[in-house]
Amino acid sequence: MQHDVPSHQKDLYQSITDKIVAAVEAGAIEARRPWHAPGLLPPRNANTDALYRGVNVLALWIEAMDRSYPTSEWASYKQWQDLGAQVRKGERGTLIVFYKRIEEETTEPEDHTENRLRHVARASHVFNAAQVDGFAAAPPERPNAFHAHQEAEAFIGAIGARIEHGFQEARYRRDLDNIEMPLRSWFVGTDTRSPLESYYGVLLHELTHWTGAPHRLARTMGKRFGDDGYAMEELVAEIGAAFACSALGIESEPRPDHAAYVSSWLTVLKRDPKAIFTAASKAQDAFEHLAYLAMRTDQS
Repeated sequence: MQHDVPSHQKDLYQSITDKIVAAVEAGAIEARRPWHAPGLLPPRNANTDALYRGVNVLALWIEAMDRSYPTSEWASYKQWQDLGAQVRKGERGTLIVFYKRIEEETTEPEDHTENRLRHVARASHVFNAAQVDGFAAAPPERPNAFHAHQEAEAFIGAIGARIEHGFQEARYRRDLDNIEMPLRSWFVGTDTRSPLESYYGVLLHELTHWTGAPHRLARTMGKRFGDDGYAMEELVAEIGAAFACSALGIESEPRPDHAAYVSSWLTVLKRDPKAIFTAASKAQDAFEHLAYLAMRTDQS
């Protein structure tokens, strides 16, 4: 049985999408995406210590960059009160979405009535630790470059993907189920990242593509997005690589050869307010799949 999305949920999706679209448009000239800013840590709830997920990560990263917040800790107004802290007067909360499980009664054609669970999107506002008094925010801790590179190497090696080097371009070959990469020595750095970080950022992008194979997550974006499916898969890979780089302490920037996808992404995001939610959710699934494989291999 199909259900129309309530208007308040449509407004929620639109509000978050508009914010992300505006951030992408603001950096489109330089082909920079807001989820690739240097130094971004995974946003965490200060009250529960849980990491935010999916599209909320993007929303909170964008706000942290816009407001120059030095901490990745967030919580709702009440959660800050529970911690003995107080949101300062006049501070503006950041919109995020959470999904509440509700039970609804459905009637099937043969007058068979049953209860089933579904998830309904709900809006919430959270505040950064920099917006409250009475809370000592933990200083951001990032591994030094040597340890971050060691961790990235161990993480990628434990996944078990077949990676071959010496190619002119980086790509995932679905027909061969392998990843083709240029030699590490061919990568160059920028003002904010080293050549090795450039290499890891590209490889994690391709590993996100790798997770979409039929015998892994079976990700087929074309089923929903049609001709835009290819660009949407690239968006998933960009966000998935950003999630992985952030978790590993690797500075990452968008790939110059993928700059052409920005206009395609904007077209899809403006037409479908839920597209960024789908892309971020698929990227989260991809990162968690890679983390699972790495952890499983490490513990075996």
